[in-house]
Amino acid sequence: MTLKKGLLGKWLIIVLPLLAAGLLLFPTFRASQLEKQRLELVNAKNESALAAFDKEHGESLRKNKEQSLKLGLDLRGGIYVTLEADVIRLLEESAMRDAVDEVFLETLEKTRQQVDAGGDDDVLPVFLKNFDAIARPKGRKLFSYFDTGSNRDLSEDAIIKRLERNINEAIDQAIEVVRQRIDKYGVAETTIQKQGTRRIVIELPGVSNEAEVRSLLQTTARLEFKLVRNNAQIVRTFYAIDQLLKNKGVVANASTTATASASTATATAAGADSTKKDPYAGLTDDQKREKFKKDYPFTSMFVTYFNPPGEGQQPVPVIYEKNEFPEGDYSFQIPDESVQKFEGIMARPDVRRIVGTEYQAIISAKPEPFFERQGVKLFYIYGVLAKPELTGDVIADAQATFDPTNNSPMVMMDMNADGSANWARITGANIKKRIAIVLDDRVYSAPTVQNKITGGRSQITGSSTIDEARLLEIVLKAGALKAPVKIVEERVIGPSLGEDSIRKGIISGAIAALLVVLFMILYYTTAGVLADIAVLVNVTLIIAILAAFAGTLTLPGIAGLILTLGMAVDTNILVFERIREELHHGRSLRAAVDEGFKRAFNAILDSNITTMITGAILYYLGTGPIRGFAVTLMIGIVITLFTGITLSKVFFELILSRGATTFNLGQPASEKA
Repeated sequence: MTLKKGLLGKWLIIVLPLLAAGLLLFPTFRASQLEKQRLELVNAKNESALAAFDKEHGESLRKNKEQSLKLGLDLRGGIYVTLEADVIRLLEESAMRDAVDEVFLETLEKTRQQVDAGGDDDVLPVFLKNFDAIARPKGRKLFSYFDTGSNRDLSEDAIIKRLERNINEAIDQAIEVVRQRIDKYGVAETTIQKQGTRRIVIELPGVSNEAEVRSLLQTTARLEFKLVRNNAQIVRTFYAIDQLLKNKGVVANASTTATASASTATATAAGADSTKKDPYAGLTDDQKREKFKKDYPFTSMFVTYFNPPGEGQQPVPVIYEKNEFPEGDYSFQIPDESVQKFEGIMARPDVRRIVGTEYQAIISAKPEPFFERQGVKLFYIYGVLAKPELTGDVIADAQATFDPTNNSPMVMMDMNADGSANWARITGANIKKRIAIVLDDRVYSAPTVQNKITGGRSQITGSSTIDEARLLEIVLKAGALKAPVKIVEERVIGPSLGEDSIRKGIISGAIAALLVVLFMILYYTTAGVLADIAVLVNVTLIIAILAAFAGTLTLPGIAGLILTLGMAVDTNILVFERIREELHHGRSLRAAVDEGFKRAFNAILDSNITTMITGAILYYLGTGPIRGFAVTLMIGIVITLFTGITLSKVFFELILSRGATTFNLGQPASEKA
């Protein structure tokens, strides 16, 4: 009975790891099956069947993919992206807002021109050099714009050190935010590393939706809450921009929709004003539009309405020609084709000087739904205070869901304690006023505050689909960046290159495994067969552990796997040679086996520890493919110790339990027990 219990334990040592490996590899197998079925439906363009498949198996596919073994960029293909942090924007926002003037903006603009022309230069030295050339001759000092953050040291060196620290922290934070965001998206084992002083290189293997991930990376998660001020002041500013561009001979590329609406309104008003000659009299409609664009090169790109106070009052088109803008609430609509030009004009240094540092004009994130259903994309323009009341770092959680009142997608957002207190103060001070929820300089929502909001729980509407809401949820959860980032390089690596790498990797691995198997069988005969079985278990367990940690198999990882094959049999060779020596000295088979494993253990442990140290150094200092090689190597070392010592010893114990007194280890017949 004791023998049977002992045998059961030995069989469990063999069977349980194999069962565990099977369970760990099952999600990989299942995900592969489901992905294949889904790809067939996609290729067949069967949308109804695809929708039914996603509804039935979508969650299962997602969960299995999370737990499955991934293929790296070099094997499966994917996206290679280089992001660049906008350090100049960080410098601008680090300055005291009330101190920013034309001299400071000129310095920043000169710095941006030089940095953009020079590539990945260190921005701060370029800025300081331009500051010395532009600002200092005009009596400006660094402390004219920047605060040292400490009352103890008010020197310019302290300001420079603080700016350096802010820049380094911004890049490190950008790396961490991008990493968190991608992890939440579900792209496992991406390579994210710093390149130069302000660039981040990202490798995204096996991306299923390239456009969505690209959008995820481009969205910098600069969430801000800003007070809306669509008042007469912003309208007068737009009129001033008109005069500036008109004097410089700039003609806006206005859309037919906006121009026609505005010119009609102007002509109507001119007709009503009998004291003023109609400048459009005698002109054809086309001539009127052309003249209107020349006279109003900026405001002709959009339509402006004055919203009279009181219930049921209809918006009234604004006539810029009259230059009369009553105090009150205004609204602005701009067609999709004019948005890019509008933002280009607003970014001009001369226009920024007119707008000043107090206000901003920001486009809505989504077109107006009513007009979009009619095939017209019209966006709203919001005049907001430039200084945010709150930023995204106060967000504690976000969740995509549906609005129970109209079943439209939305995102529920919770703030931390500080954010909740400030949010209550802000909403309490702005009842019946609008607060814009701005994400990456796009207004996602601008609700009117009905009452004081306590508890810090709010909702962001405007998502057209639940997938879009989930993407926004991921962005919000990932936090806000101190410095915006933009994509400066992007390469899509096709699956054909990956297939070629997989084929070559499999071929090389198969040849290496075959040579090892043949050598062990030819040299150690029966014992070699046991070693080969142990090696097979070794490789299976390594792949299973990689899958368990949602790891990624890369081409260097395959190289590490092949190297592990040699190390695994090397462990067996040390044991077998020790056993052969003991048999040669006349010991019994059992004594030779016990002594062989005992004497070989120290040598095996020493060699594997030194290799483990090398792998750890490669992992700590290396990046990308080198880390993939190191991870596979270190996992292989741990598994090799188990299969080479424990598993092989169990095989011998099972043979000895059957009463064997001889065993063929490939030694000459005279040396057999």
